[in-house]
Amino acid sequence: MNDKNTISVCAPRRFSRSVRVGPCVIGGDAPISIQSMTTHRPRDVEATVSQIVALETAGCDLVRVALRNRDDAEALGRVRARIRIPLIADIHFDYRLALLALEQGVDGLRVNPGNLGGDDRARTVIEAAKEREIPIRIGVNAGSLDKRIHAEHHGITPAALVASAMKELALFEEMGYDQVKVSLKASDPIVTIAANRLFTAQSEVPLHLGVTEAGPPVTGTARSAAALAVLLAEGIGDTIRVSLSGDPVQEVQVARTLLESLGLRTPGCRVVACPTCGRCRASDLPGLAARIEQRLQGMHESLTVAIMGCEVNGPGEAAAADLGLACAGTRWRLFAKGEALHTVTEEEAEDSLMMEIQRWRTARER
Repeated sequence: MNDKNTISVCAPRRFSRSVRVGPCVIGGDAPISIQSMTTHRPRDVEATVSQIVALETAGCDLVRVALRNRDDAEALGRVRARIRIPLIADIHFDYRLALLALEQGVDGLRVNPGNLGGDDRARTVIEAAKEREIPIRIGVNAGSLDKRIHAEHHGITPAALVASAMKELALFEEMGYDQVKVSLKASDPIVTIAANRLFTAQSEVPLHLGVTEAGPPVTGTARSAAALAVLLAEGIGDTIRVSLSGDPVQEVQVARTLLESLGLRTPGCRVVACPTCGRCRASDLPGLAARIEQRLQGMHESLTVAIMGCEVNGPGEAAAADLGLACAGTRWRLFAKGEALHTVTEEEAEDSLMMEIQRWRTARER
């Protein structure tokens, strides 16, 4: 029996204690959540809110904003009041910004305690977060590794990243605060995989996964998938970010697709399109598929849409999908649940398919 619903490629999830970020639970048996980060500074409230709304629409569960100065920190309350998903403040160097962010009502902090100016300042931040029961992520990045640890381990190694995380976790243990999660990131997927494997053998703290500075969309997607797919398949990881240079909405789309592809999230709307080999008879199949995918953004119902360009695999793939188009010369055949509905011209194909999708959604809502 070849039923994909009975097949699992992932190991049982690693046990981790749970941490609550606003209404979102991370770790334990909670679903793996998707994070992203805005490209705007919080002091530009309108732009920041607009981007966060777009990220939520795309399927983002938590959002992070970078603080560079007091103006950014003091704007967080206005941002928080206008969004629905949890807001996390990203802090480096100035511990006072973390304290201001907490006063503004953020749902979480991301800090590297090692660059806050010493353990005393880190303790001040931890104590303030503890009073408000706000979780903190210890973000260990290869690019900002503590110089002493770097020297002790002779460079950026998996063991060095883990040593940095364990050093900071000891401070939280000293303060009696367990609402903490950890990330161990490098731009090298192999180092990222090894570091996270090593950490899971030593701790039950929940893990945020990512490949830092992964790159532009194509290379960044590939590098992120290379690391995250391996770790997730091993049951490692409680929340993820795909870090891409560009529009953060793409990060969420890639992360969602990755989780769906591994069976770790209920499939949403999926566009299947042929690779446009020499048999393709459509004049612009990539453009058609891209436009349809764009128009389906924000639609999270489980639906497979096929856009196929020739008579070889086209009819079969289109018929196997919930809805589909298959090119046959100068005409396109429209399918719904394996049934051929009618044929349309290339100019009519896109709108005809979208009309069928809308009919499907309307019938589903009844």
